[in-house]
This record gives sequence, C-alpha cells and structure tokens, in this order.
Amino acid sequence: MKTLTSFLLGFFSSIIFAQDIELEAFASGFSSPVNIKHAGDNRLFVVEQSGYIKIVNSDGSVNATSFLDINTIVVDGGGESGLLGLAFHPNYIANGYFYVNYINNSGNTVISRFTRNVSNPELADTTSELILLTIDQPFGNHNGGDMAFGPDGYLYIATGDGGSGGDPGDRAQNINLLLGKLLRIDVDNTSNGNNYAIPAGNPFVGNTNAMEEIWAVGLRNPWKFSFDKQTNELWIADVGQENFEEINMVGPNESGINYGWRCYEGNTAYNLTGNCPDQSLLTFPVAVYSHTGNGAFKCSITGGYRYRGITEPNLTGLYFFADYCSNEIGILSQSGSSWTMTFTAPFNGNNWSAFGEDVNGELYICGLNSGTVYRIKESNLGVEDNDLFGVKIYPNPTNNEFVIDTRDSLILLKEINIFNIHGQLITSISTFENQLTTISTKTLTKGIYLIEVINTEGNKKTKKLIKS
Repeated sequence: MKTLTSFLLGFFSSIIFAQDIELEAFASGFSSPVNIKHAGDNRLFVVEQSGYIKIVNSDGSVNATSFLDINTIVVDGGGESGLLGLAFHPNYIANGYFYVNYINNSGNTVISRFTRNVSNPELADTTSELILLTIDQPFGNHNGGDMAFGPDGYLYIATGDGGSGGDPGDRAQNINLLLGKLLRIDVDNTSNGNNYAIPAGNPFVGNTNAMEEIWAVGLRNPWKFSFDKQTNELWIADVGQENFEEINMVGPNESGINYGWRCYEGNTAYNLTGNCPDQSLLTFPVAVYSHTGNGAFKCSITGGYRYRGITEPNLTGLYFFADYCSNEIGILSQSGSSWTMTFTAPFNGNNWSAFGEDVNGELYICGLNSGTVYRIKESNLGVEDNDLFGVKIYPNPTNNEFVIDTRDSLILLKEINIFNIHGQLITSISTFENQLTTISTKTLTKGIYLIEVINTEGNKKTKKLIKS
C-alpha cells in the first residue's frame, strides 16, 4: 500500500514560510537501486546494481521476473561498481533498443545495446548484447555511469575521472582519455569500425590529439545528469572530493564545456598544477554546498530533474537533488539569474541514490539502502489544521470559495491577507461585518496559497490554503 510522509521544505520570498512536500511510497523490495527510467509508456524501469532491471507498473506493482538479468557479466562487489546506467532509444517502442552502462568482471566500463524480447515485451533478449564501447578503469571508484538521450537524439554518457582520490593522473583534463567526461555518440550510425558514429558537432572532431566522443571535460564523478524537458538545458550533479558538492547547468547545444575538475572543486581551487586552463575558459557550477557548512553532514550529491509534470503545479521549474549521507532532498528555485538552495529534513535510512522521471514528467526518488521508490508530491492539507486564534477556515482544499468563521473566536480580527506561493499579496480583507465571511477563489489558479491572519493585538498566524 502506498504511504505518505511529510517534511518541510523552505522557500524564501517577501515573506518566509515552509512548503510541505510528501513522499509517496510507490514501489519497494529493490536491492541497491541506482537508476530509474521510463521507456515512453506508463512503466518505470528500476536498475539494481548487481545486474538486474525490474519493471514497475503504473499501480506500483513489480514484475516477478526481471526485465534484464546480466548478473553474471557485471562485477557484483557493491561500492561504485555494478550495473549503473540505462537509457531507452527514443524510438524504443518500434525498435526495442535500450542501452546499459556497467562495470564488467575485469573492472572496466562497458556501454552496450540490448534488444527487447520479440515475443514478450516484458523481457529483454539477454543474447542480443552489442558492445559499443569499453573504457579501461584504473581504479574501482568514480565510474559515473549515467546515460540519457539528448533532445538531439544522441546518446550522452557520463564518466568519472578513473578513481582513487584527487584525480592523481589528471585524467579529467586529458582530452586523450574518455575519463572525467561527458561523451556524446550517434547510435543510429556506424563509422571507423565502431558500432556507433561521432556526431559532426562534437567539439573535438578532426582533432588527432583528442578523443572525438568527448562532449565536455573536467568532471570528477558525475552521479546523474538530466535534460530539462521544457528548456533542453543540461543539468549535471558532480560529486566532490573533500569539501564541496556541485550542480552544473548549461544551455542546449553548448559543446566543449570544461567544468574544471581537478583544478577546482566547486568554485574553490583544488589543484592548479598540471593541465589547468585559464579560469575564464571554465564553466563554474550554478550551485554548491559544503559537507559541513550547510546543516547536517553531507558527502555525495545525487542529481535529479527539474519538475515538469502536471499533477504538482507548485513544484514546476524546481530542480530536485539529494545527498547520500545526510538523507536530505535539496531544491534549487530560480529567481531571475540566481538560484536559492534549500533542504528538507533528513529521510533517514534511505541513502538517496537516484531520481527518476516518468513519461508525464512526475518525479521519483529511490534509496540505495531502503530499496524503496517514492513519488515526490505536494502536501495535501486537511481542514483540521485550519483553526487560527479560534478562527476556522474551510473548506480546505477549496474550489470556488472558502469561509472565515469567527463564531468560536474570543479574539477580534484586524486583517486577513492572501499570498501566492511566491509571497506576492493577492488580496487583503480588513472589514468583518459578521461572524461568517465568504471569500471567492474563482479567479485563483490551482495551487497552494497562504492565509495570514492578524488579530487586533498584532499577533500573526499563517496557514496554507489549497485551491483544487
């Protein structure tokens, strides 16, 4: 059964208030889930690190038989290895192609294509593997692993810097290596004896001193990236080394970006020896948080998505991310050219490992340790929470109007203000001719509003009102 858990999420505007969000337990029983993707229909596909992909149906039920089982060819030692990434071809419904990123039994990265079972769409054909790319890994950590098809139809692949600590080989800045990069390949064509082609717009095409698959450089361990469904902007969360976690965002079609590692960790210089370009040639993150300076101890960022769904309108445009150690969910909200970062209270026992977006843009998050997939929702307040100074406000949620009932109040009201979720004043009421005052909400759009009640003694209380 689906369950709800509420936590406070702070937003700041002309007034300060907290917006409730809820996590709805959607599916459970997974073993170390690390990726959630959809295939263009109403199912979710959950990747387990040990080499399995499982199907979650629209009602939250999980198929008993795995969609894909490649446990025998995936290194199964936990840590940062295993089956890490999944991407469905944009024309998956017709061709049945999907792509995985895993660490093989030799400890190296493999990017390969599988095909859906011809007779049973709930299963993959485990004999259909076509290896596109193998990348040698010098160490067992920092494997990145996420993949996604961009709005241009090309496959993007995130790779870590090869591991150890501090990028001792300066690999992320080395354009002769595929480590510490974002790659872009054309899986619909082949060239140069490979099972893929190089898109003509890649920044190092024709450069004999570079790997032509490279789209961007200077990443440490990009743990999840996504494309904004509305703007096509690229978001990358990069795990930090000692002190800082970073969130990067660039516009569509921006190639040759250098995100700065190992020269910089976040906005702070880390190691300026070696192959460090001028600072003016680097792209710095839109947001950074520290391990010890932003509330609870944090250690490793998990990237997510900007919300572009339809059922939670007040979350639209917010970028969701999380921290593995603190169990907090973070949010970036945009104000002009700047971003405001806030965190929820910790959801202990989860260790957030991945976000997912379904075909309608609704957002999900999963915990590596809990093995549970949750759906991110706005809160739904009931009428029992609407008693202020003995003043009752109902119905809540409301449709066309609500009532301010002062019959049980021993305190006189001075003013009632209604704000939208951005803190902008919508209307103000200062005349109360009787004990029941009806306020029309017909002109309000659906969403969450704030009702500020001020009594004659100057005391204030604020509650939320939902327009359904």
